[in-house]
Amino acid sequence: MAAAVEYTIDELAREAGTTVRSLRVYHERGVLPPPQVKGRTGFYGPEHLNRVRTISRLLDRGIKLNGIRELLDAWDRGDDLGDILGVIEPDAAKAEVAEELPEAGETIAATELAERYREVPNGLARVVTAGLYEPVDAENYRLADRRLVRIVEKLGAAGVPAAEVLDELEKLRADTDRIARRFVDLFRRTTFAKFQQSEKDSADRAELAERLAATKSMSGEATSELVTLFVARHLDQDAEISDALSRA
Repeated sequence: MAAAVEYTIDELAREAGTTVRSLRVYHERGVLPPPQVKGRTGFYGPEHLNRVRTISRLLDRGIKLNGIRELLDAWDRGDDLGDILGVIEPDAAKAEVAEELPEAGETIAATELAERYREVPNGLARVVTAGLYEPVDAENYRLADRRLVRIVEKLGAAGVPAAEVLDELEKLRADTDRIARRFVDLFRRTTFAKFQQSEKDSADRAELAERLAATKSMSGEATSELVTLFVARHLDQDAEISDALSRA
């Protein structure tokens, strides 16, 4: 039997896309149940993660924490609030976004894509520059990166204008390209340099392939972990945001 998923408060904050400070405020306001304490460490489960994501969606709708507590209490009693509030589980949200996007290999008309991003100046060109879609011909485009499009859609649903999201994506592509090149340089200086000095037989090539795959995987994990860490740290240290949360 698979072990139940458990999170420390830091892990829960990262997984939910929020901050430790926010989680502590949720505890203080009675909207987040306490963790299970083992030794001196509190551990949270999937039900806590779903609760935090629900709280975030309700906050996005302009509902204050006192109101959220009353709603969640009613929900815990079994009242059917999900349909009323439009609150859906994460997997359902992913499916909902996926239904709106073309499948791999399918095309979308340039006119339809331009209409989707009509509020963005030069929207058609910018979604290509940002790596969301790629042209097939003059009249049709296809999905280039489903995950990036989902991010744009989710941020848009959270109230962030698409033009600003695309601005950040364009900057992020340039930043991550520089980071990626540093990992490539590191790989060439170390692992590939060692291979060049080897016999280059089948065992050496197999080892090179294995380490290449590991570098591709771990570089992304390291970058994602550090970005998440520093975003959370900067938000936790933002006095104005913390004050706004404490007054909610």
